[in-house]
Amino acid sequence: MKSLVMFAGLLALFCQTGCKSSEGKEKEEAAKYAVTSPVRMDTSFTREYVSQIRSVRNIEIRAQEKGFLQNIYVDEGQNVKAGQLLFRIMPKIYEAELLKAEAEAKAAEIELQNAKTLVDKNVISKNEQAMAQAKLDQARAEIALAKVHLSFTEIRAPFDGVIDRIPLKLGSLVDEGELMTSLSDNSQMFAYFNVSEPEYLDYASNKKAKGNTRVNLLLANSRLLPYAGEVETIEGEFDNETGNIAFRARFPNPDKLLKHGETGKVMMTLPVSRALIIPQKATYEIQDKRYVFVVDKSNVVKSRHITISGQLPDLYVIESGLEETDRILLDGVQKVKEDDKINAEYQKPEEVISHLRLKAE
Repeated sequence: MKSLVMFAGLLALFCQTGCKSSEGKEKEEAAKYAVTSPVRMDTSFTREYVSQIRSVRNIEIRAQEKGFLQNIYVDEGQNVKAGQLLFRIMPKIYEAELLKAEAEAKAAEIELQNAKTLVDKNVISKNEQAMAQAKLDQARAEIALAKVHLSFTEIRAPFDGVIDRIPLKLGSLVDEGELMTSLSDNSQMFAYFNVSEPEYLDYASNKKAKGNTRVNLLLANSRLLPYAGEVETIEGEFDNETGNIAFRARFPNPDKLLKHGETGKVMMTLPVSRALIIPQKATYEIQDKRYVFVVDKSNVVKSRHITISGQLPDLYVIESGLEETDRILLDGVQKVKEDDKINAEYQKPEEVISHLRLKAE
């Protein structure tokens, strides 16, 4: 009798479990998953380009004369004005050379005056007077040269800027041509970046049609520079090895936030003709690669790797991996697995995009 009761209980348990499993399966099969397709349309997206930031003027200041470093009038990182005295190399030798040249010039003047007097008295010929004149001219040239050499002992700023590192110390022996420091004019900055040939053609076409040359700069701390820049020049040739061409954008720098040698990312809006677009939420990432679930005719999902050429808020521009005729899973990407069969509910891509924050142009 006990065995009969136990058997009846187990039978009821199995029946209940089977019923629940059957109900869950029915619910799972009844769940619908939104499916859509990529769509082609004209739009534009912002592309980031790694850039090198340079001062509009950055020069090395080098010694033009040899001698001991007598004075340093500035400090590293200091702002200086054009013509401001930066360094002095001991000028004693060049001062003496100037005094010597001036003395020789005075002697030549006296010789010329005597020669004129003797010519007037027909004592000497005019050729000798001309020789005295030439000697005076040479002495004056020596004065000018001595003054130039003496001026080279004072090193001044050629323009307003910021002093870089000063490698030498007071009393150092300075050789001719030795680096004293660098000077950067950071009032405005250049950003150099490379653009591929297709993107260059899109940019050039857009510029011709709309005159749009404005760009932004994303700094290394992922913050946007508050001042927009402008593309002002493009190099004349493509790099045969990379297929890229160099652009140069100019950015204002009133806060002196940008420094020579910084890096950043130039953000340039590029028009795209007949771009293949999908919603970002239809993708998932594995080891820095992007994938979508493609739904076949039997509503079975298959994972597929895609390549993205551009990004907008809510949308990806597809470079390869998808066609317009493909159906992709829109919702439930994290719920399904490879080879799962789903109950698909197709939504037109235009309707899907219209409900996103960004509308493609």
